Amino acid sequence: MTSNVTRRAAIGLGAAAAALAATGRPAAAESRAPADPATGIRTRSRAEVIRQTYLQQKAAAGGVWHSHIAMVDGSGALATVVADDADRVTHGYSVQKLAVAVAVMDKIDRGQLQLDQRLDLTADIILGGSGIYFLQTVWGDQVTVANFLTAMLLVSDNTAVRMCGRVVPALEINDILAAKGFTHTRVEPVANPNRFYLGVTTPRETHDLLWRLANKTIVSPRSADFLLGILRWINGYHDGIRHTMSSAERSRVATKYGADYDDLGAARHEAGIMFDPAGAPTLTYALFADSLGDLDNYGSTHPAVRAHAVLGRTMFDAICTTTNRTARARHHVPPFRPVDGG
Repeated sequence: MTSNVTRRAAIGLGAAAAALAATGRPAAAESRAPADPATGIRTRSRAEVIRQTYLQQKAAAGGVWHSHIAMVDGSGALATVVADDADRVTHGYSVQKLAVAVAVMDKIDRGQLQLDQRLDLTADIILGGSGIYFLQTVWGDQVTVANFLTAMLLVSDNTAVRMCGRVVPALEINDILAAKGFTHTRVEPVANPNRFYLGVTTPRETHDLLWRLANKTIVSPRSADFLLGILRWINGYHDGIRHTMSSAERSRVATKYGADYDDLGAARHEAGIMFDPAGAPTLTYALFADSLGDLDNYGSTHPAVRAHAVLGRTMFDAICTTTNRTARARHHVPPFRPVDGG
């Protein structure tokens, strides 16, 4: 979360929502959904259930939604399930921290930066809002790149964004994202070259980033494993997609949340990847909702966040027993074990 409002007027967040585009011709596996033995009526496919739930929850939450959901089908191919205004350029807010983290890891992959490189954490760089560093009340730490990337992705720390800017300036971040094929996903530079606003993206480009991250093609496998390990860890964000899941289920979901507001109202976003039991990516979601009410409610009772929770359960149930046998890569996290000090 951030607290600046005036910057958002620079890129209009038009309130018009496009019609849901994913209701066109179904994938082959979807069209062969079996008939109920008792009635002879074809049961709804998994994709149909997700689409219907999306439409219901979108209507219940209100606001203007821009979304993309894709799921591996029976043949192992990735098929679009929902494409609702999926090319809308919109403020990503803290979901953009995914793109920032990818840019930092790209520089590490090229040998120009190291995860164990240390930077000083001084009072003048501290930023409030979400995170942990501002809660310390005293500063002077020496923290590694790995440390502030973990804080940025696990608890959405805003100071960590400034730390990223110290090692990868705003214009360099944008150059890296452009070189990776992203047309719209950009941070917003300011006068200080090492600082920036989090900028804009589209649901489709966010999906592309997530899918390439899960398949370890957007950065090196080692870098992808590092980022996914943070995003999948169960100490992360739980109010939305992962809200009604067990700890084991939560560990199969890598997610990043973003929340803010502008003159049109509140924004509540969430994007991530669901994995099969063997660690293969199976489903991606990029849900961006703006022009919402309940401006100052950043908790699980916000209507859009409630919608994310219902969608999360629905999507996970759709893929919980699916195995992506054609996956290019897999990622594993260790099972959670409590530790009582010592």
